[in-house]
Amino acid sequence: MDDSPGDIAIDRSRRQGSPGLLLGLAGALVGSAVALSYVSDETIQPFILGFLAVLAVAGVFGLFAFATGFVETAGRVRGDDLTKEMVDASGEGLVVVESVGRVLYANPAYVRMSGGDAAGDVRNVERLLSGGADVSEAVYRLAQAAREGRAALEEIRLSPPLDAADGVAWYRIKVVPLRRGGRRRAALWSVADVTRERQRQENVFQELQHAIDYLDHAPAGFLSVTPEGEIVYMNATLAGWLEEDLAKVGAGGVSLEQVVVGQAGVLLRNPHGRAGEVRTQTIDIDLRKRSGGALPVRLVHRVAFGADGAPGPSRTLVLDRTSGEEGFDAQRAAEVRFFRFFHNAPIAIVTVDGEGRIVRANARFAHVFGASLEGAEGRSILDVFTPDERQKMLDAIKTASTNKGGSSPLDLALAATEQSARIFVTGVDTRGDESGEAAIIYAIDTTEQRALEAQFAQAQKMQAVGELAGGIAHDFNNVLQGILGYADLLLVSHRPTDPSFQDIMQIKQNATRAAGLVRQLLAFSRRQTLRPQMVQLTDLVSDLSNLLRRLLGEKIPIEIRHGRDLWPVMADPAQFEQAIVNLAVNARDAMGEGGRLSIRTRNIGPEECGEFGDATLPAADYVLVEIEDTGTGISPEVLDKIFQPFFTTKEVGKGTGLGLSMVYGFVKQSGGTVYCDSEVGRGTRFRILLPRHIETEADAATPTEDRGDKAKPAADMTGAGTILLVEDEEAVRAFGARALAQRGYTVLEAGSGVEALEVIEEHGEVDLIVSDVVMPEMDGPSLLRELRKRGIQAKIVFVSGYAEDAFRKNLPEGEEFGFLPKPFTLKQLIETVKGALA
Repeated sequence: MDDSPGDIAIDRSRRQGSPGLLLGLAGALVGSAVALSYVSDETIQPFILGFLAVLAVAGVFGLFAFATGFVETAGRVRGDDLTKEMVDASGEGLVVVESVGRVLYANPAYVRMSGGDAAGDVRNVERLLSGGADVSEAVYRLAQAAREGRAALEEIRLSPPLDAADGVAWYRIKVVPLRRGGRRRAALWSVADVTRERQRQENVFQELQHAIDYLDHAPAGFLSVTPEGEIVYMNATLAGWLEEDLAKVGAGGVSLEQVVVGQAGVLLRNPHGRAGEVRTQTIDIDLRKRSGGALPVRLVHRVAFGADGAPGPSRTLVLDRTSGEEGFDAQRAAEVRFFRFFHNAPIAIVTVDGEGRIVRANARFAHVFGASLEGAEGRSILDVFTPDERQKMLDAIKTASTNKGGSSPLDLALAATEQSARIFVTGVDTRGDESGEAAIIYAIDTTEQRALEAQFAQAQKMQAVGELAGGIAHDFNNVLQGILGYADLLLVSHRPTDPSFQDIMQIKQNATRAAGLVRQLLAFSRRQTLRPQMVQLTDLVSDLSNLLRRLLGEKIPIEIRHGRDLWPVMADPAQFEQAIVNLAVNARDAMGEGGRLSIRTRNIGPEECGEFGDATLPAADYVLVEIEDTGTGISPEVLDKIFQPFFTTKEVGKGTGLGLSMVYGFVKQSGGTVYCDSEVGRGTRFRILLPRHIETEADAATPTEDRGDKAKPAADMTGAGTILLVEDEEAVRAFGARALAQRGYTVLEAGSGVEALEVIEEHGEVDLIVSDVVMPEMDGPSLLRELRKRGIQAKIVFVSGYAEDAFRKNLPEGEEFGFLPKPFTLKQLIETVKGALA
């Protein structure tokens, strides 16, 4: 069969035969024969025979090589070269081009495309393809890739095509570098006509566009929701119903919560099913329009689960329930109203059969009982409760379904979460009903209520303990006042050289130590005497750092970090420092092998108050002080008791159990809150919140307390005047009267407020009244009010173991008075009286 020019390949990759080389070889042989003719026959004979033998052997091997195909004549191609035959038969145009642009090989398809002939008039790809700017740029990129020795691919559109005078065609051009063992580099170019493939793609795309258009403008809505609740698809019909911008869908612009009314969105999120299962649910809910209106719809919600059980995006059909076929409007309206009430009810509602299997559940049910029951139909209601509670639930269902009435409320704990719920079960009359419903269960989430009850119970407990501690402290103060007072009187009458002087000092020192314990009890009961002032906690903590480092030792480094622009607070600086020292000492004891103590301060705004998980904490501005250690931690059973007075886990003699109770009382009395978080083996963190104080003109006018150790000049402790001493404790009254009389005052005594009025009526005006606050018959504030009613304007000094704020509210507004906290020393009593009279 004859080959036409278009079916012949061009191959210049093989070396061609050289006539010059052949003539040179013939000349060499002739010259050798002439040279040998001048040599004698006897000498030349062996050389001639050897030369002929070599030629004979070479000729024999050449014949064998030619016969077996190892040697071919120049310009001949092996007819059984399978690779070349495959390339020649390829429908794609293939051409090998050297780096200088010379064509080494072109298969028949390329020869036809280029319009070449058997003589080898074939253009390379760069010359073959020409057209607009897009074509030229694509060919340039391919040629640049070939020069750089890398592969590249481009698709171009040619008009007219390579093999026609008019029309349009698409070509896929590919270039791949070839390595030729040190010779000139070459590249393999392929040119494939992909016009039909492009046409098929365009047809498919057009069909897809038609399908999308049909879906977008279908008379029903379509929706696709991920398990996380993100809307990834919404057709134009549904977007029109909801007045949403379709361009925002799928880009995070529209979420399920935005378009679903109430809590019904939980019915569509996080579905559960078996691997390979396809679940379909019919759900009646309300969707929210962008303008705020509600759109009642019925969802046919289908979700497919993968081989690993993971749910994929839903395929959800949305049917508008606002109107329908004639004759069904009344029924449809009733269904819409029912499901609107059902899914938007604030309590969880579920119907079950006699064995507790769920028949129907509302959105609030899925919200209360967690995502594990979304799509819960057919599952058992018993699974949501703890094993100990399940039998109670089943008994209540059977009782209600049998008696067709209600059962007593049940307070049950849920299994999957740390939640609790109050359950009401009501029986259902199943006659003529094929749904299988035997009982209706109503559930109210009581988790938050339980937490508030626990917090309230703890607060009541702490308040009761505080009341007890305060009462005990008040009685102890009176006892200690007598001991300290008479010890001071004895010290006045004894010289340091007297044998009994040291004994009296021991009595006073131990009484003072006991008074310190009483002050801590009063601190817990929030009745201690505070001297609050506007302070910057940054300065207080920084000043305290050196003392803390000495307390902690070298094995426990301390890290202090302050927040920026810390707000001022109103607190007693000395009590605040004592609270920090108490916490630091406890942290040191918990880090016997060493560790780290961190103290951090920062501002807390109202929006951050929810982070503390305390529903009773008012949303306001606070300053936070965090004290965190890396010690042994506190177990949960101990954590609930740490603020109780006299509770301690230390060995006997190593702690009073009043350190943390003092911290608790100081913080509470300052209007703040203290929290403790701890994990055994990880450490403990105390968080103190003190209210922000807004500076006023009064703060600017009030000088801050001078806390330096400046020496004061000795003062004259004698005086004159008539003083009425009102005290129900006889020992305290006797000490006070004796001490004042020794300093030159005239002292009148009374054991109660009523008796004090009688003394004043009998003796007339007095210069100063020194009165206890808590007394039988008539307390100190009542005495003051009665005196003012009678026109007696004598100055008054109140004496109490409680803080003055505890009784100030019982005094007439604007009334000025002095205050002397119990227990007091002889010197403090004299200074207070002299200052009041001055």
